[in-house]
Amino acid sequence: MRLLVIGGTHFVGWHLAARALARGHEVTLFNRGSSAGPEGVRLLRGDRREDLAPLAGGHWDAVVDTCAYLPRDVARMAAALAGSVGRYLLVSTVSVYASFAAPNDEQSVLGTIDDVDTEVVDGRTYGPLKALCERALAERIEASRCTIVRPGLVVGPRDPTQRFTYWPARIARAADDEPVLLPGRPDDRLQFIDVRDLAAFMLGLVESGRAGTFNATSMPGLFTMGGLWAACCAAAGRRPRPVWADASAVERLGLQPWTDLPVWLPAQGGTAGFGRTDVGAAIAAGLRIRPLLETVADTLAWWRALAPDRQAITRAGLTPGREATALEALA
Repeated sequence: MRLLVIGGTHFVGWHLAARALARGHEVTLFNRGSSAGPEGVRLLRGDRREDLAPLAGGHWDAVVDTCAYLPRDVARMAAALAGSVGRYLLVSTVSVYASFAAPNDEQSVLGTIDDVDTEVVDGRTYGPLKALCERALAERIEASRCTIVRPGLVVGPRDPTQRFTYWPARIARAADDEPVLLPGRPDDRLQFIDVRDLAAFMLGLVESGRAGTFNATSMPGLFTMGGLWAACCAAAGRRPRPVWADASAVERLGLQPWTDLPVWLPAQGGTAGFGRTDVGAAIAAGLRIRPLLETVADTLAWWRALAPDRQAITRAGLTPGREATALEALA
């Protein structure tokens, strides 16, 4: 199969390209060329927002668009590739849903914004803009050739966000019996997907020519905050002491779910449906989720292999000082 990947030099796209190469496919990456993809790919340099000329004259069995954030960009790319690809797979997100007050499936209401032409991608606009990206694709390529994948939080080796990496890294640097602040309760549900499982699922969809829309994350109830804690301790070989702060304590301490305390959201109110997204369609289409300990151990090994200056956790989680202050307030 001849596969075109939009992006492909960093996280999701890199793992997708690597898996496709391992399965014997011919892989072309289209990006600005600021960094390299896996060894063995063909590179086309261009900018999806300004220069699609390098794509002219090419023909591929499928394209996987891993870095679509603005509907205008998807519209241009889809129009340019409509006659050049057999299938267009768009990487969207479960954040397209209008609410997480209740569990979502693929037919749930999508989020909207009034300023549809905005180019600001932030917490308010990210999900609705992805929903508009889906619409832009559907308006330009027939449904039989469209596949939309809505991942949950994507985790694992090469993750640049540090959201998941924060936990194995934090526990790896803890001494035995050292207190570590944990949000919620041990049985609070989490949903995320190892980037390698996502790559395998998406490649399987294009190999089989399957159309449709699929939520792609772990099964509801498979992962919990307590399970993540246990896996991190096992992978790191550490026995720190967990200090659990329930949702009311987290709020009282002025800590922010998801950012200060990554991966976790309160299982109540507007986020009561978090950790309960339906993935039945994806499971039926071949999605497989690896054991949590494997994801944690491989993420920790990747983090430990980074240069010391790249190991600093600065993009997510609590600094040691803020964690110490919170722990003192809970004592």
